[in-house]
Amino acid sequence: MSLRFVIIPVTSYQQNCSLLICKKTNKAAIVDPGGDIDTILAVIKEENVIPEIILVTHGHLDHVGGVAELAKKLSLPIEGPQQEDIFWLDAFPSQIQTFGFPPCDAFTPTRWLNHEDTVTVGEQTLKAIHCPGHTPGHIVFYHEQSKLAVVGDVLFNGSIGRTDFPKGNFDTLVSSIKNNLWPLGKDVKFIPGHGPMSTFGNEMQNNPFVSI
Repeated sequence: MSLRFVIIPVTSYQQNCSLLICKKTNKAAIVDPGGDIDTILAVIKEENVIPEIILVTHGHLDHVGGVAELAKKLSLPIEGPQQEDIFWLDAFPSQIQTFGFPPCDAFTPTRWLNHEDTVTVGEQTLKAIHCPGHTPGHIVFYHEQSKLAVVGDVLFNGSIGRTDFPKGNFDTLVSSIKNNLWPLGKDVKFIPGHGPMSTFGNEMQNNPFVSI
């Protein structure tokens, strides 16, 4: 395959920060660097990859707490989420208090993403899929060639994202999963925001919230 990945659990929430690496160019996207910047930088060095871009699925602090610092340190552009999540990014002070995170800098993405926009890392192209419900501006990143999706907190192995946060909606989330993710195919494997990987096929069959 033309894309490989490395999962880096960060913060007390064990959030899955991911490196998506173009095998041909060795350039990497850093997805959802929620914190523990030194850990992320150590893995980048260990993997000997060239950071090219930061991608953000949604605005919750365990996914974005390290974005501003990492973007500044490595001079990287930030792409995502969809603009409906701006209220989460604007609420950094209250998020820090709610989630018990250390102070961190707010940021504005270099580019907001909309449904079916594309982002590139090296010579690889990923599609942005707007999947509201957990947050209104949540983005899933999909690499068709390797049948890999980075789904943030939309979908988990055996569960789905919480919908009790501001502007969350259970019915919207279930609809996003069934209408925007399931058509991609049962063989798609996904990296969730927390916990182990799974496949869409496994969740279609066994996930009590979204099985068909």
